[in-house]
Formats: sequence, structure tokens, C-alpha cells
Amino acid sequence: MAEDIKEETPEVAPETSPAPKKKKNKLAIVGIVVGVIVVLGIGLFVWHEQPSFCNAICHTPMDAYGDTYLKGNVDKYGNELNEQEAMAMMAFYHKEKAGYTCMKCHEPVLGQQVNEAMHWITGNYTIQGENQVGQAVLEERTLDELVSAWGGTSGDEFCLKSGCHVNDDGSVMTRDDLLAKTANLDKTYNPHKPQHGEMACGQCHKGHSQSINNCTQCHVEAPVPDGWLTYQQAQKKAVVS
Repeated sequence: MAEDIKEETPEVAPETSPAPKKKKNKLAIVGIVVGVIVVLGIGLFVWHEQPSFCNAICHTPMDAYGDTYLKGNVDKYGNELNEQEAMAMMAFYHKEKAGYTCMKCHEPVLGQQVNEAMHWITGNYTIQGENQVGQAVLEERTLDELVSAWGGTSGDEFCLKSGCHVNDDGSVMTRDDLLAKTANLDKTYNPHKPQHGEMACGQCHKGHSQSINNCTQCHVEAPVPDGWLTYQQAQKKAVVS
């Protein structure tokens, strides 16, 4: 009977949950955030190796030192330098010749960095004075002091270590090796010969000012490499107010 036939209504499928789509969106956002953090981390690490980082983050009085490394047209005392004189500054020389960054020599040991940051925050550092252009100059530190900051045992390790000054066979240079390298100067004044006791490398080799032949303090006839200074000349240039 027709009246007994009921029209069947087709079943409507329930709406599917959008959860999977939301999950994909969340994963995409997480991926973007992680990517940004990685990029920022890489950028920070690269910046960390540059003098601009030191000046901006930790060391207020770093302008004078940054200029010696980046430009080489002045020493830390503000004295103008020509190209030959600039190459007598170890910071500029090693940047130009070996592509070294600041952190190649000033090793970024975490404990030392935290200590330096605290000194910066509290203003607990000693300034020797201002150079000729009004930039702050810190009291000069010996290589022993610089090395002890990152756990070394002697000032020689600042330069005589793996990856820096080594012999042809790759072994780390010793004082005897240096003496042999300059043996041709024995008839005059071999700077590596301990005639008056061993001298620290930093007494002649200067990072942010022209290097000095300290032998000329007494022996005025001692040879002075191109761009270097005699002891007397260095005293006249090392002026702060």
C-alpha cells in the first residue's frame, strides 16, 4: 500500500573533526619558531666572534681596541699608522694574514666571560686613561694574566700552542725553536736569546700597538724590524691623559 511506504531520508555523514589540520598548523608553527631560534643562534655566534659584540655587550672601553683590529690605521693610543706600522700590531697582523677573529686569541671560556660581564655591569674595571681621540684605554695586561683567565699555565701558551705557532712537523714551538729561527741574529742581538733572562713574548710583541724591540732599551744599535719601534719611541707614543 502506497500510504505505508515511507520515504527514507538518506543519512548525512557527520562532519569530520578539524583536529588533524590544527595539529599540522601547530607543527608548522613549532618548526618556524625552531628555525628562527637556530638562525638567531648562528647569527649570535658569528657576532660573538667580532669586536662589535665585545663593545656592545661586555666591554665598554673597547673602541680603541676595535679600531686597531678592524682598521689598523691607528694604535690604541690614537697614533696614526701607515700600512707597515699597522702590520706591527699583532691583532691587525693576524687578522690580515691568518683571518683570526678576536676569540682566536681571547678564548671565550664561559667562567671568564661571566666574570668579565659582572665587572662590566658593576663598572669594576681599571682604565689607564684616555687616548688622543678621547677613547678609554685599559691598563695593559701581561700574557700571563691573559692566559690564566682561560686556564693556561704560562704566558708562552698565548702564542706557542697547537693551531698557532708550530714547527713544520706540526709540533708546538718551544723557546729553543724560536731561538733557532732567529739564529742569524746571534752576531747582533738575537731577541729570543735569554742573555738577560727570559723575556715575556708580550714585552716585544704588542697586540694593539706597534711592537717594540726591547733590546734597544740599552742597546740602541740593535736592529728594529720595519714598522716596529725602539723602546724610547714606544715610550713617547704610549701616552694617555
